Amino acid sequence: MTVSGLPELMTVLACAVLVIGLSAHLLVADLFRRIISLNVASGGVMMLLLVLAVRGPGDQDPDPVPQALVLTGIVIMAAVTGLALALARRVEDPADEDDRDEETP
Repeated sequence: MTVSGLPELMTVLACAVLVIGLSAHLLVADLFRRIISLNVASGGVMMLLLVLAVRGPGDQDPDPVPQALVLTGIVIMAAVTGLALALARRVEDPADEDDRDEETP
């Protein structure tokens, strides 16, 4: 495979990761697995943005705007994932919260 075919391959792989994440999100019932599948799908979107940052063959520098968007997306994804996991933990096990309230004097 030549280097000129690499962006096309990466585009196909990014779309495949995106589709795998979205299909897992639609098919899985567990809340934690749905959150992880959305992370996989967002990874596919970020890969696609990085592939689109390539300007063409040669030694040209990639476009910095999509790279900045991906970096910002990684930070936001980490924060939203932490919040979603905390909320999912609270939703999944409300009985523990009631038990804790009864035990404290």
